[in-house]
Amino acid sequence: MPRAIVIHSGFHKTGTSTLQQVLRHNRPALKGRVRIVLRGEMRDLVHAARGYSSWRDPFTLDKFARRFRALLEKVGPLPNRVLCLSCEELSGHLPGREGIADYSAAAVLASDMARIAGKMHPGTPLCFVLTLRRPESWLRSAYWEHVKASSMTQAWPDFAAATRPGADLAVAADTMAAALPCPVHRIWLEDCADAPLGPAGPLLDLCGTPAEAQRGLTPVPPANARLDDSVLLALLAANRDYTDRDARAAAKQAILSAAQETTRD
Repeated sequence: MPRAIVIHSGFHKTGTSTLQQVLRHNRPALKGRVRIVLRGEMRDLVHAARGYSSWRDPFTLDKFARRFRALLEKVGPLPNRVLCLSCEELSGHLPGREGIADYSAAAVLASDMARIAGKMHPGTPLCFVLTLRRPESWLRSAYWEHVKASSMTQAWPDFAAATRPGADLAVAADTMAAALPCPVHRIWLEDCADAPLGPAGPLLDLCGTPAEAQRGLTPVPPANARLDDSVLLALLAANRDYTDRDARAAAKQAILSAAQETTRD
């Protein structure tokens, strides 16, 4: 059995891309201590988690449970190593899209993961880790992520008014902690964004990785950082101007490519 199981299951827009880049880049250095599982190894599981956050039906929740069990079977016994799963989509979709106002699905999904992990690895220490961000900062980041990644045309004030009740991630963390039989640890982005490993450092602390070993790891630049306001406004305009999906995607890609060229210059 694993020495411990650490599940970083949320939340979006809290430094997760940078955290996972650190884990991915340093996987060879960590492999003797930690078995890292990122989104690429659990795409079917993530698909079910997102589906449940949309539909909230027992069929999709059962699908999620079966796929989580299959994932644990696939990674194997891992004697003397910590199993660390990191993917914010284990809490479902990013709130703000139609029909998803908050992270209320996260506690249900985490409860199923805790139940299955307990049955498959009885006696193995289990904890959940949540990366958090202050509400107003998170809300703006979530809005522009939707503008960039989807066809959202909603104005910022309307989005903020609709989504602000679900933007307090501390409340979502408290709800999850109340639902689970194991510890739930919180990592605030504001407390660690400037640290060498960013939020990956506190996560690795919880995985039992010694400070000396962490000092030997390679930092990575911030990933998925917010774009310049002019670029974001251009993406919003493209969402509003192009009704054809392919044309819209091409226009937005041209905007992003031009922004990257400007950055390199």
